[in-house]
Amino acid sequence: MTVQTTYRTCPRSGLQFEKQAETLMKINAVTAVVALLVGGLLAIGVVLTRWPAVHWLAADTFYMVLTAHGIDMLIFWIIFFEVAVLYFASSTLLRCRLATPKIAWAAYALMLVGAVMNNVSVFKGDSSVMMTSYVPMMAHWSFYLGLILFAVGALIACFIFFGTLVVAKREKTYEGSVPLVTFGAITAAIIAVFTISSGAIILIPTFLLSVGVIDQVDPLIYRTIWWAFGHSSQQINVAAHISIWYAVAAIAFGAKPMSERVSRGAFLLYILFLQLASAHHLLADPGISTEWKVVNTSYFMYFAVLASMIHALSIPGAMEVAQRARGYNKGLFEWLRKAPWGNPTFAGVFIAIVGFGFLGGITGVMMGTEQLNLLIHNTIYVPGHFHATVVIGTTLTFMALTYFLIPVLFQREMIAPGLAKIQPYLFGFAMYFFCLVMMGAGTLGVSRRHWDMAFSGHALAYEWPGAAYLMMGLVGISGITAIAGGAIFVYVTVMSVFFGKKLDAGVVSPKFTPLMPAAPTAAAQTYGSAGFVAPGTFVLAVFFLVTFVLYYFVNWKYLGQLWGLS
Repeated sequence: MTVQTTYRTCPRSGLQFEKQAETLMKINAVTAVVALLVGGLLAIGVVLTRWPAVHWLAADTFYMVLTAHGIDMLIFWIIFFEVAVLYFASSTLLRCRLATPKIAWAAYALMLVGAVMNNVSVFKGDSSVMMTSYVPMMAHWSFYLGLILFAVGALIACFIFFGTLVVAKREKTYEGSVPLVTFGAITAAIIAVFTISSGAIILIPTFLLSVGVIDQVDPLIYRTIWWAFGHSSQQINVAAHISIWYAVAAIAFGAKPMSERVSRGAFLLYILFLQLASAHHLLADPGISTEWKVVNTSYFMYFAVLASMIHALSIPGAMEVAQRARGYNKGLFEWLRKAPWGNPTFAGVFIAIVGFGFLGGITGVMMGTEQLNLLIHNTIYVPGHFHATVVIGTTLTFMALTYFLIPVLFQREMIAPGLAKIQPYLFGFAMYFFCLVMMGAGTLGVSRRHWDMAFSGHALAYEWPGAAYLMMGLVGISGITAIAGGAIFVYVTVMSVFFGKKLDAGVVSPKFTPLMPAAPTAAAQTYGSAGFVAPGTFVLAVFFLVTFVLYYFVNWKYLGQLWGLS
C-alpha cells in the first residue's frame, strides 16, 4: 500500500524534499550542531590545559573534559549529521518517500537518549576513561549503556537508508544507476554497519562487566575489536565527506566526474580495504601476528590509498573541467583563481580537500607503516593527524554543506553573510596551523595523553627543549582561534535557522517528479592543454606526490638516526 505523503520542490535548488524525511534531516542536523557546541566548549578546557603556560584544569577535571570532548566530537556530532546526510542522499536525491519514518523517529530517540546518558555519566565524574575506555579501567555502567543505545539507533538509521533505496527502486523514482553522491553514501552506510556492529560487539560485554554479570573482558580482545569501531568510525566520515565533495562540485560548478565509473570503483575499494587502517593502533599488541600486521600496514593499505588518490584527482579535476568549459582557460590555474571563493560552501570544501590530503592523508599513510608508527604513536602527533582528518576533512566539510542547506532545507536566509564568508578560512587555516604544530611537538616526543607534558613536581620530571614548549604554546593559540571559528559557525547557523528571514518554501505536491538520467557529457578533450583535460589538477597532484615522498623518507631518515645499525 502506498503511503500518502507530500513533496516540496525547493525553488533555489530544484531538489525535492519528502515531508517526513525533511523533518528528520532537520532534527538530526540541529542535534548534531548542539553536540558540536558542547564539544567545542569542552575543547577550550583541553587546549588551555595542554598549553604549558596556562595549564588550566586539574588532572581529574582535564580527563573528564577530554573524555566528553572526544565522544561528543568524534561520535555524536558527526554521526547525527551523517544520519541527516544518509536521509538526504536517499530520499531527497532519489526523490522518494523515506522508508518507515516512525522507526526513523525511534532511531533518533535512541541516539538522543544514548548521547545524553553518556554525557551525564561523564560529567558526574566517574567515567573519565577517555574515548577508548580500555578495560580493565572501568566507567559507570551508564557510560556503556549510553553508547550502546546510540549505536543501536544509528544502526537502525542505516537500515532505514537501505530500505529507502529499495522504496526508490520499487516505486521507480529514478532510472539507471543511483547518483554518484548516493553511491558514496551507500559506501558510508556499509562501513557504518560494520563499524557500529563492532562497537556493539565489544561494548555489550563491557557493559555486562560494569554491572557485575561477567568477571572480565580480555584487554587484548577489547582493543582489537574496539578499534574496528574506533578507527573505522573515521572511515564512515571519509566516505561521507568525499560524497559531499562530489555534491558540492556539482552545486558550485555543475561539475561531473571525469569518469564516474572510476570514482565508483574507488568507493568500492573503500568498502573492501579502508577499515584496515585500524591496524595501526595495534602494532605493539602481542596478541596479533606479525604477518597480519605486515599485510594490513602494507599491501591492503595501498588499495585504500589508491582509492583516495583517485578521488583526489577526480574531484578537483571535475571542478577544473567545468571551469574551463566556462572559458577560464588562461594558464594552469585561472580556473582556480576564478572559483567562487566568497561562497562558504565551496571555500569550506576546498580548504577541507587540501588539508585532508596534505595534512591528514600523508601523515596517515606514514603512521600506517609499521616501523614509522612506533616513532610517534604515543605522542601528541597522533591527535595532530586525526584533527587533520576528522576536523579539517569531515567537520569543515559538514560546516560547508550546512551553509548550502540553510536556505534549501531550512528555508531561511543566512544572517551575517560576511561572517559566513570568513568562517571557513578562520576555522580551516587555524586548524591547519594547529595540526602542524601539534605534529611538530609529537615529533619531538611530547606525550599524547598526559595532562602535564613535563610531569612537574614528580621524580620523573622532564625538561623538554624550548621548541617543544613553543609548539605547545602555538597549539594553544591556534586551538583557541579555531574554537572562535567554530563559534562563528554555530552562531551563524543557529541564528539563521531560528531567526533568519523566511524564504519561499516552493511548490508542494502529493507526487514525486521522477529523477531523469543524466545527459551524456560533452567530450572533455575540448578543454585543457598539452593532452590533459585538467592540467592544473595534474600539476597539483604531482606536487602532492613529491611532498608525500619527501616527508615519507624524512621520517625513515629520522628512524635510521634513532635506531642505528652497526
